[in-house]
Amino acid sequence: MSVHKSQNGYNFGTAPVFLASISTILGAILFLRFGYATAHAGIAGTLLLIIFGHIITIPTVLAIAEISTNLKVEGGGEYFMISRSFGPMLGGTIGVSLYFSQAISAAFYMIAFSEAFRSLLPWVGKIIGIEQPSIYFISIPSTFLLLVMIVFKGARIGVSALWVVAGILGISLLMFFLGSVDSTHSLDMFARINNHDDFFIVFAIIFPAFTGMTAGVGLSGDLKNPRKSIPLGSISATLIGMIVYVLVVLKLGYSCSPDELATDQFVMSKIALWGPIIPIGLAAATLSSAIGSLLIAPRTMQALAKDNIFWLKNINKFLRKGNGESNEPFNATIVTAVIIFLFVSIGSVDFVARVISMFFMITYGTLCLVSFLEHFSGNPSYRPTFRSKWYLSLIGFFACLIMMFQMSTPYAILSIFAIIIIYLSIKKGREEEYGLTDMLRGVFSQITRNLQIIIQRRSKVSPTSWRPSFIAISSKSFTRLAPFDLLRWISHYYGFGTFIHFIKGALTQQTKQEAKEKLEELIKMGAASNAGIYVDTIISPSFKTAVAQIVQIPGITGMDNNCILFEFLKNNADDIPDIIDGIQYAALVDFNICVLRSSERHFGYKKKIHIWLTPTDYRNGNLMILLAYIMIGHPEWEGCEIEIFASFESQEQAGEMEKLDALIEKGRIPISGKAVQHVHWDKNVKTFENIVSEKSKNSDLMIMGFSLDKITDQKGEYFKMFSDIKDILFVRAGQKIIISEE
Repeated sequence: MSVHKSQNGYNFGTAPVFLASISTILGAILFLRFGYATAHAGIAGTLLLIIFGHIITIPTVLAIAEISTNLKVEGGGEYFMISRSFGPMLGGTIGVSLYFSQAISAAFYMIAFSEAFRSLLPWVGKIIGIEQPSIYFISIPSTFLLLVMIVFKGARIGVSALWVVAGILGISLLMFFLGSVDSTHSLDMFARINNHDDFFIVFAIIFPAFTGMTAGVGLSGDLKNPRKSIPLGSISATLIGMIVYVLVVLKLGYSCSPDELATDQFVMSKIALWGPIIPIGLAAATLSSAIGSLLIAPRTMQALAKDNIFWLKNINKFLRKGNGESNEPFNATIVTAVIIFLFVSIGSVDFVARVISMFFMITYGTLCLVSFLEHFSGNPSYRPTFRSKWYLSLIGFFACLIMMFQMSTPYAILSIFAIIIIYLSIKKGREEEYGLTDMLRGVFSQITRNLQIIIQRRSKVSPTSWRPSFIAISSKSFTRLAPFDLLRWISHYYGFGTFIHFIKGALTQQTKQEAKEKLEELIKMGAASNAGIYVDTIISPSFKTAVAQIVQIPGITGMDNNCILFEFLKNNADDIPDIIDGIQYAALVDFNICVLRSSERHFGYKKKIHIWLTPTDYRNGNLMILLAYIMIGHPEWEGCEIEIFASFESQEQAGEMEKLDALIEKGRIPISGKAVQHVHWDKNVKTFENIVSEKSKNSDLMIMGFSLDKITDQKGEYFKMFSDIKDILFVRAGQKIIISEE
């Protein structure tokens, strides 16, 4: 087979993808452990295991096919797909897990390869003068020779060997199926040995057989047309492998008893037309699988290093370095060789198989999740030429998650902890997570869109379940932080907030650029203060028109905005005329209106909130109390006390105070009875302004109601009152709000 060698690799076609996949699918587990599985689970149980395995692998291979036709897949195969979808941190975490699964797989296949020659150990012992030589006399030298071949010859000789191996594999399976059948054995679909292993333990041991469908994906950087070769090679290998699995199980169950299958791991040799072909086929299959893993694992490591995933700069520089025109991952191969030798020295097929299973489950589950989220996000840039179904990807993801814990809860928990540790290590020093952010933005956009439609079609929000959805507007967002801070306190847990920076003028290229720059500053300001609010800008000819626009825009949370916040500086009343105009527009759409008079004290120590209730505050009172309660839920207001001052006519005092006490008790507002005071005043002796100033001059925030008529008639003079008090929030309720049980 001639291939053209280029800077990007070898420009292979579809055949290497198919051969690498099928030779791994029909590999060590098929020859060494399908007899064990049939003995311990029965024919029916093993067929069920095959179905379970393909519930995971078919959605995964379809997800791989889909993602590969949407991306220009470069080196790194599965890692490249995940990292370009989930971003470098999460993608790198899964990539490290994937790398270890590939490297450990190579060790697993070399252990299995040595099993094919176990019968030769006595002969080897005679030559070297050892009575009972260890299996390591085969596994260690053979692993070393294979590594030398891959290190110095690279992918070209590996792919060439796949053709020979696939041929031997095909002949060995053909001779197995043509072998004789024990006519004295009766077929029993449910027969199994007495002391059988648990169903999911058997599944964990044979699951690596199902993982071969991705073996060819790691060659993505060496493929001429990955978008064509990966889907065609992977899917065809998976389907053919599944058919062969079913036929092998039926042949084994029909030919041998469960006891025979359990005691002889080379039972296929007894069935085959020519017995020695099975160890030869096993050797060929395991060797080809090992070659596939040895080709893929270093390329995954090289791709990780190119993305600077590893912790030290010099490590990344060392591992991404390649040799020759095809950029062979020489250094990554050396590191992989060390890991392979470590696991080959363990020597246990079953132990290594269970470790591999967990890593592959994580990788496959992530690939299925990527496919599902891409479907769900409705991203127009996701345009694969091959499309799977979203529900198949979702099934694949949950199947991986469930099977991990079913196979071994301790292994699953350890694997998850390992993933968390890897993620935290990669996260250190990184800020951008572009892929995941883009995907989640799309997902949440879809969720929000559907919620908005559902909520709009529902009946109106009940007054008892009301929550604030604020819009704040300011032209001085970066010099006066009080409205921004008030909004983030209200929006911390119970409410929602949108902060709008107002830019006066017409919509031009200049104002558009200014808006873009201001938005970036707002986003940074929000991030620095951990504000859970949405920020934006608006360009409008006047403050009045800006308010008219924003009170009509829908809320970002799926519910309509219902409150607006204005702000002016205590010693500067220039903004009041604009605020009065804005109040009138907000009142037209039944908004709850808050006007903050801020001061240089900036809410002081945040330990005292005073609320003043008057006979005109029947509608405003509930909103004022509820806003105070919401604010003290923010950590910055921890330990704050709410005090209520009720000023009613003498003849109404007893009844109104009784109502107020009942409101606080039934509404479960954390205000003690001592914190509710009746304030009697005689206007002939003291003005109301003087009384309020005496009581609340040391408050960190005072909340006071106002009426639209009073503000309009007096042209905002009411906002200038109470000069001894620093920060005041004037409140007008435009909606009916209930905070106590009816």
